[in-house]
Amino acid sequence: MTADPLLTFFLPAALGIIMLGLGLSLSLADFARVAKFPKPVLIGLACQLLLLPLACFFLAKLFGLAPALAVGLMLLAASPGGTTANLYSHLAHGDVALNITLTAVNSVIAILTMPLIVNLSLAYFMSADQAIPLQFAKVVQVFVIVLGPVAIGMWLRSRFPGFAERMQKPVKIISALFLLLIILLAVAKDWRTFVDYAPAVGGAALAFNLLSMAVGYCVPRLLKLNLRQAIAIAMEIGIHNGTLAIALALSPALLNNPTMAIPAAIYSLIMFITAALFGLWVNRVHGAELAHDAVPEQ
Repeated sequence: MTADPLLTFFLPAALGIIMLGLGLSLSLADFARVAKFPKPVLIGLACQLLLLPLACFFLAKLFGLAPALAVGLMLLAASPGGTTANLYSHLAHGDVALNITLTAVNSVIAILTMPLIVNLSLAYFMSADQAIPLQFAKVVQVFVIVLGPVAIGMWLRSRFPGFAERMQKPVKIISALFLLLIILLAVAKDWRTFVDYAPAVGGAALAFNLLSMAVGYCVPRLLKLNLRQAIAIAMEIGIHNGTLAIALALSPALLNNPTMAIPAAIYSLIMFITAALFGLWVNRVHGAELAHDAVPEQ
């Protein structure tokens, strides 16, 4: 795949706007919650950063995915939670403050963990001449593309809170449109591979999605977190930032491999349906407990 000008300029711009929208919704107080309420945050991060990559690795092996598709699924597993998880958690009566904190903290940690996990995946699934490592220069590029707009958004919110509040909704709408365009672009760039591998990748993506939500819900409950916190963590690690994974896979400056974007593209279509069904289920089964535990969100 050659350096397509559309990918060179559109993907960083799209990712920048998406991350700017995240920054507009964050403040330093969101990070302060880590110190104030460490247990649920640490449990959520442990599920996201440790359990999910391991589970994803075994699923990629179980489904016998082609090397590039296996790396793409691992790239998705290494991606932080998507900001849409906040909305789904709110609709399902989860702890939205916990979602915001996990999204913020994990987005920062992922800058270090994503290159590590992707490099290990490339080394395991692909031969040395096929691998396209995320070298230090690439890590710096990811850092600038991802954290730069987040920092700008947070600064705008701190200096111009009214403007930031007004801009959150239009930026979210634009971000959703960019997500759709990026998914379509990912499919169009490698349509033949998408058609050939969609059945296998679809099964692996669905299995990974269901396992992610199950881990996010069951582990916190076993560790005595309340229901609202378990819902929040399930949404957070079940709704991955597919946009980020697709952008990194497609970008000529980074992995430059459209096949690696296919698992994230398919997962991004699946996760919104399963998250909605999970929200309906948990409220139907545990509605009384949620009403009893309901407290004003921070």
